[in-house]
Amino acid sequence: MSRLARAANSSRRVLVTPEGIAMPVTLASRGSRLGALMIDLMIITAAIIVLFVVLAFAKQGADAAMGVTDEPASSPAGQFLEIVAILAIFALRHGYFLMFELGPRGATPGKRMTGLRIAARDGKRLTTEMVLARNLLRDIELFLPIAAMTAASFAGGVASWTMALWLLVFALFPLFNKDRLRAGDLIAGTWVLEAPKTSLAAVLSTGQAATTGTSRTTGVAYRFGEEELAVYGEYELQTLERVLREDRPEALAAVQEAICRKIGWNPGAGDERAFLEAYYTQLRARLESGMRLGKRKADKFSA
Repeated sequence: MSRLARAANSSRRVLVTPEGIAMPVTLASRGSRLGALMIDLMIITAAIIVLFVVLAFAKQGADAAMGVTDEPASSPAGQFLEIVAILAIFALRHGYFLMFELGPRGATPGKRMTGLRIAARDGKRLTTEMVLARNLLRDIELFLPIAAMTAASFAGGVASWTMALWLLVFALFPLFNKDRLRAGDLIAGTWVLEAPKTSLAAVLSTGQAATTGTSRTTGVAYRFGEEELAVYGEYELQTLERVLREDRPEALAAVQEAICRKIGWNPGAGDERAFLEAYYTQLRARLESGMRLGKRKADKFSA
């Protein structure tokens, strides 16, 4: 086996969904994870710079309105805006990752640009607790040692080297476990995976099967009612999307069986893909319509 083949095999894992469906996934490379983090940090840094520029103009305007002309070290407006800046930076640093990783894609802009996404290792939906844990650990892994090392560098001595060693240990942590987990992933129970690069539209069959739910094999038109579509939400839609992308016959059959058992259907074997394409298309249309009307169903457990 070639080195490239061995590397590919070492990246492959199997994710088992709560319905017992085994889905093959590929772990993100360490380089792509680093690249995604760099992009995200650049976006956050740019946002902070814009924030400081806006606050500087706001301070000048407030000082002018209050008649402050001698540029004191800390005017009332300056003190207030300093507090606003601290709160905004905290919200940016943590809220940025939380907002994007809890979204439907499970990925920040940096991860999306590098083709990555986050997934729970138990196959279930990402929870707020998981995302909180992995991102709060980033403070201990990255931000705290960098801040401490910067401060210690002015004084020099042992403190600076201690912080550098601390940062190095956490930076190298993904190199010493087979799943390439950083400490935050280990605590939160998450993986960083490669997201499929092909769009689902290119993978779905062309013609009536994907749009109207008519099987090209049997001619049966699959139509699902509100009650049959209401049993699933966004998380299950994403799972179904991954299964259709992978296009593995055993996974298609298992997912069709799980859906049919849930909605009380028995369409038989041999037409799994057409059935799932029809269910995916109609479920997605229902969820998108619900979001436009202000309703949202996160998963099958939501009321």
